[in-house]
Amino acid sequence: MLILPIRAAILYLLVVLIIRIMGKHQIGQLQPYELVITILISELAAVPMQDTDIPLINGIIPILTLLLIQVTLSFISLKSAAARLVICGGPSVLIENGKIVERELSRLRYNLTDLLEQLRLKDVPNIADVEYAILETSGKLSIIPKSQKRPVTPADLQIATPYEGLPTTLIEDGAVNKRHLAKANLNEDWLLRQVQKAGLTGFQDVFLASLDTAGQLYIQPKTKPGRAS
Repeated sequence: MLILPIRAAILYLLVVLIIRIMGKHQIGQLQPYELVITILISELAAVPMQDTDIPLINGIIPILTLLLIQVTLSFISLKSAAARLVICGGPSVLIENGKIVERELSRLRYNLTDLLEQLRLKDVPNIADVEYAILETSGKLSIIPKSQKRPVTPADLQIATPYEGLPTTLIEDGAVNKRHLAKANLNEDWLLRQVQKAGLTGFQDVFLASLDTAGQLYIQPKTKPGRAS
């Protein structure tokens, strides 16, 4: 009875490892060949996972072969623009200067209803407000509004703004992130004093502590059992 969960665990870990090697992409960002390989890998893993009569190696070898193909195609497309155009295709302009490019819609079999829906989802209901709408190789629609229709930015108003970076997490669920603490040129003694100033006993009482780029420390205590958050 243990053979099924063991086979399932081995194949699961193998597929997770392969997906990690393939890179961090959302499903909507996968190139066509990456999506095909991902689907094939899942199918190849499912067969030996369900049928114990099939040797495990018969599923592992094809999966590793697909990984090799994916890595090879990725390397080729990275080094050659011509190969990348063949493997991944190229972006297509669907709207140019506020005008729909009908020949591209026809060539891509992309209907007008879908185009208008994507524009609405991007908060651009009026085609006349669009400078360019580009269908990317991943299938996502990129929209560049006309300059008169873009939101006003501080740069447009010549307003200087302070630097805003990402907060640095110093404590997470009671555990001190020593690497982040050292990067901020701080130590645990200083951090403990700040925690105690917030009325807490020690690090174990902190759910989250983060330091923003202005030097402000945010501390959220853990919720005690039986007390509403």
